[in-house]
Amino acid sequence: NLGLIDVSVQLIQLLQKLKTDLESLLTAFRCSLQFLGNIATGNRESQNNIWKLAFPSLFLNCINHQDEKINGYCCMVLFTCLNTEKTKELCEESNLNIALAVLRAYRRCPESEWVFLIVTNHLLKCPELVKAMYAKLSNQERTTLLELLLSEILGGNLAVNDEMATFLASGFQEKCQAVLKLTSTANHEDEEALVVVRLLDVLCEMTSNTAQLECLQSCPGLLEEAVAILRLTHVSGKQTTNVFTAIHSGTGQEEISHPVIGFKSHLIRLIGNLCYKNKTNQDKVYELDGIPLILDNCSIDDNNPFISQWAVYAIHNLTEQNERNQELIAQMEQQGLADNSVLESMGLKVEQQDTKLILKSVRKMPNV
Repeated sequence: NLGLIDVSVQLIQLLQKLKTDLESLLTAFRCSLQFLGNIATGNRESQNNIWKLAFPSLFLNCINHQDEKINGYCCMVLFTCLNTEKTKELCEESNLNIALAVLRAYRRCPESEWVFLIVTNHLLKCPELVKAMYAKLSNQERTTLLELLLSEILGGNLAVNDEMATFLASGFQEKCQAVLKLTSTANHEDEEALVVVRLLDVLCEMTSNTAQLECLQSCPGLLEEAVAILRLTHVSGKQTTNVFTAIHSGTGQEEISHPVIGFKSHLIRLIGNLCYKNKTNQDKVYELDGIPLILDNCSIDDNNPFISQWAVYAIHNLTEQNERNQELIAQMEQQGLADNSVLESMGLKVEQQDTKLILKSVRKMPNV
């Protein structure tokens, strides 16, 4: 009511125009922003007044300012003013640059608490905004966004809705073959391929959560694409020696550093999740000839930690209450196409009852 918000905003706008690096003026700039942040805390009327006067240009200019402290204080003000309705305003084409600037500020200064809070408490919780941002981001920026998304899902801080889950699945399906670029040592940091790796990580976590599992199990083409890219990477690793080639040093002490480490393991995990108590998907993997493919990935592989365990998990989900899939594995074992020792390691054995081969469990399914 004293008009201090108006005066502070006018002062900030004046200091912006001066474009000076004089410390005394920068201090005034910072203090003005800090004052706005303080006066907005817990006061909806002040928040609305600041939003009316500062949105969008003042926020955008301050977030992009070369002074790190000005960035931080501006993000404090922005975080304090944001709510669900205001976050949706960022989806508009004319305002989207603010959301993009916040993410880029996080990339420049990941230790900035206010920037992090804006991203995690507001931006990631608006599916429409995530989709709009994703379309405008570079591959490096997409990787950052997905890593933040993954961290929030793992921490139980983000409930992904069906819209977001479907969008991310579509992104994976569209670009997943880019990961094949990583077979070349010259492309080991290909940015598009790194996005695919992170998308797969996110999908694995989402399908491990019952809230998103049903949606992704029925997502058109996702399972087919997962099986297809597993086959392509597996064949690639057999044709030439590359990061998709299964290796086993025997020591377990050699640390391998490559962005695609664990990719095939995660693909099998995703396939297993998508087939969990879902006969339609179990049958689909059968039709795609995916069961022999998974069985061929049961050996220890230093490039894919825990791949044998995830293969056990996937085979369990593929054969649970599915006689046709059980019979296929039993026939493969009889014909020598499936290694009996591999089946035993999975806790499975083949028995003949009359003229029929039966796949039976000989021990309790491990908790993977």
